[in-house]
Amino acid sequence: MSLALYALAALAEIAGCFAFWAWARGNASPLWLVPGLASLVLFAFLLTRIEVDFAGRAYAAYGGIYIAASLAWLWAVEGTRPDRWDVIGAVACLIGAAIILWGPRTGLG
Repeated sequence: MSLALYALAALAEIAGCFAFWAWARGNASPLWLVPGLASLVLFAFLLTRIEVDFAGRAYAAYGGIYIAASLAWLWAVEGTRPDRWDVIGAVACLIGAAIILWGPRTGLG
């Protein structure tokens, strides 16, 4: 369930930020800010639903999911296919997110 929530949170954050991008950089109507703000609120809410003990750990693991989702957005919405370095970087980040989420917790010493 956490992975689905992370994916939905990433989609909400990227959509919200894209709405701001469209307004600020793409000369879109300021009305784009309304769904953008709603999407960012949804993002924050979804991230609080992740089942981890600490907020910082949820945010750290989210970073890897966000990077992969951003590249998917680049391809699906902006029509630019990620190159091999984008994919290699995203895979490395997803591995890091998996280690953060599912690594054994024994303390730091």
